[in-house]
Amino acid sequence: MKTPKLCIGTAGWSYDDWVGRFYPASQSKEMSWLKFYSRYFNVVEVNSSYYTYLAPRVVESWLRQTEETEDFLFTVKLHMDFTHRKQYGKEQIESVKRNLDILKNSGRLGGILMQFPYSFDFNEANLDYLVNLVNIFGEYDKFIEVRHKSWQSKRAKTITFCTIDQPQIGEAMGFNPKVGNGMIYARFHGRNTEAWRRSLANFGKKQTYEERSARYEYLYSPGELIEISERIKEFYDKVKKIFVIMNNHPHGDAVANAFELMHYLKDRTKIKMPGTIVNAYPRLREFVLK
Repeated sequence: MKTPKLCIGTAGWSYDDWVGRFYPASQSKEMSWLKFYSRYFNVVEVNSSYYTYLAPRVVESWLRQTEETEDFLFTVKLHMDFTHRKQYGKEQIESVKRNLDILKNSGRLGGILMQFPYSFDFNEANLDYLVNLVNIFGEYDKFIEVRHKSWQSKRAKTITFCTIDQPQIGEAMGFNPKVGNGMIYARFHGRNTEAWRRSLANFGKKQTYEERSARYEYLYSPGELIEISERIKEFYDKVKKIFVIMNNHPHGDAVANAFELMHYLKDRTKIKMPGTIVNAYPRLREFVLK
């Protein structure tokens, strides 16, 4: 069985609670977390772009920080104006494309992630909206995350619908690997059902960072990860590239699970990882490349 290109990483890299568990506890002011991250992973999903329109100099600094990792890629989450507020114009489009082009021209762009809310179910109006948005960003690889199961059977040739793992609440979409444009893009939100329910109950209310992050507090078990890896491997002969993005970020769980999935998806080869993460998650010791 031929192994496609595997791009494995996490959603975001700038988390204070990763210090001492992934990033060194003792570090200089000049230390770059992104540079450190890129020594171990070959992709990262940018989430800050969902909340703000980033200055090009910020994106250019990412390139400098990851220049030592030749094949490192960024996938960029589209701003909420496009996917949630549905209010945008020429200025917003140009701002997003300016940064995407910086990454694309340097060979560092994995694609653009369009993440829609659970309320974005399948109907003609939403389909038309999605098609228009896809056309606006037609020159880039696109990954579409929809969370309502009414989209479950939908397929497309030129875009990739995300494969997502999330708590099964209401009409939420289940884990069902999807192939589109020769790729799989899998995002893992954890399976913390109770915290997810609380988050939905407080939707629209002002919450602290800890309250917003609570639903992602989940460490996948080895058994769950083995099952996931076997499901993904079923598609090795059908795709050219697979993205695996762990979004269960609190406390560094995403990092630990990303290393584990890397091990399972790469025929259980030993994986290079820092001692901090091995100390924080002793079960990783059997996977580490010494």
